Amino acid sequence: MFAYWKEDLPASLVVFLVALPLCLGIALASGAPLLSGVIAGVVGGIVVGLASGSHLMVSGPAAGLTAIVISGIAQVGGFPQFLPAVVIGGVIQMLLGVARAGVIGYYFPSAVIKGMLAAIGLTLILKQLPHAVGYDEDYEGDFSFISPSGENTFGAIGSAFNDIQIGAVLVSLVGVALMIIWPKTPLKKIKLLPAPLAAVVVGVAINEVLRLVSPDLAIRGTHLVSLPSEGLDNLLSQVARPDWSALGNQSVWVLAVTIGIVASLESLLSLEATNKLDPWKREAPANRELFAQGLGNMTSGLLGGLPVTGVIVRSSANIDAGARTRLSGIVHGVMLLVATLALASMLNRIPLAALAGVLLVTGFKLTTPALWKNAWDHGWSQFIPFAVTIVAILFTDLLKGIGIGLVVGIVFILVEHMRRPALTRISPPGAILTRYVLPDQVTFLSKASISRELESFTSGMRVEIDGRRTTRYDQDVLEILNEFRETAKGRNIDYRLVGVPESDITPLH
Repeated sequence: MFAYWKEDLPASLVVFLVALPLCLGIALASGAPLLSGVIAGVVGGIVVGLASGSHLMVSGPAAGLTAIVISGIAQVGGFPQFLPAVVIGGVIQMLLGVARAGVIGYYFPSAVIKGMLAAIGLTLILKQLPHAVGYDEDYEGDFSFISPSGENTFGAIGSAFNDIQIGAVLVSLVGVALMIIWPKTPLKKIKLLPAPLAAVVVGVAINEVLRLVSPDLAIRGTHLVSLPSEGLDNLLSQVARPDWSALGNQSVWVLAVTIGIVASLESLLSLEATNKLDPWKREAPANRELFAQGLGNMTSGLLGGLPVTGVIVRSSANIDAGARTRLSGIVHGVMLLVATLALASMLNRIPLAALAGVLLVTGFKLTTPALWKNAWDHGWSQFIPFAVTIVAILFTDLLKGIGIGLVVGIVFILVEHMRRPALTRISPPGAILTRYVLPDQVTFLSKASISRELESFTSGMRVEIDGRRTTRYDQDVLEILNEFRETAKGRNIDYRLVGVPESDITPLH
């Protein structure tokens, strides 16, 4: 884990800078104490990072759970009463990991995963454009189409460009330019200063110069990172503790199951996406990841933090910054802890526009034209689920969009399966006996294909269907094959079944 520390430590600083406002923003949007977001970020970095088998995925509070958290807090009567649900949800995830339920992640079509990456990239660009011009009405990390302010994604962009701050535009443009130019210069050889970190440092420097030279253009107030800075004693007094008496409330248990399932799905999807982004194509064990995420949620709930999941935005920033191992994610968690305790006043000078510049480039890398072209080149069966996933995520949220994309992907799979012949002809053309063989498994999805083939038989044909290699039959298929005997007699077809079990035809009246 320490073999690539020269790459991992600078990357961890970049992830920390990206994660800090996201942790605060998600806590704010969830109606939870600000520190609960930071606690979740620390736990996601340190606890999950140590237990996970993923080299590059970074965990923390996720925007996808915001709606669950805000409604859950209202249902159970407060954040302390909500925390036991987070703990139990973590235990459920650990049990899912032990039960090897991580295999679920492998059943999401590749087109949907790629569509998710492209959609996250587009959402990042659309959501960061307002921050890039100094319009910070909505929190960092907001991924829903309808923002808490009531504006939708496109409405917020329109409002932003009607209220442009020159200082913010300057900082974000310089940041984007640095992110693009840096890798093409000899500066890329400086491993301890990756492009995203340079963009943030230069952004802070520009704003400090503006404070001195042209105060009217300087970025201030809500347009800067706003880490709580009341001192250690005051910070500790703000940390919530689980109210275990809430376990008598049935809603807490329902919430726990919801958190356990939704957080597991989001983490598995993020893991699959991170595996695809990994330049070294390393596969992380899904079951171990479920256990690690469960351990993280149990710890976060006990310490007063929000639920934790794997987060693709931080993971992507981690990869772009040149990370090689999980040391980067772990150290970013340590940095969040140290920053909260000792460096708040210094970090509160970072403009959100500087971070927007970094995330704009990260978003573009997630939704490159090459990704779209690749999906198009693979045909409609790949491109349509890919495109539907993108549109659905943009106009709803991450989990709903993936669900819609998954349904479309499954429809294409079913249609393709039904079109594929279930009866394979093995006799040569012109043979007196036309022989067919059945595949290893014949399910109800083969009914349409088999029915079409049986209907194509003409009077006078001699047909043999061989099922000796088939190990599994659905009753639906057995009924079709056996029922056709009567049809064949009436159509003067010599029809025989070899190795196909007899089926009792169920009377319908």
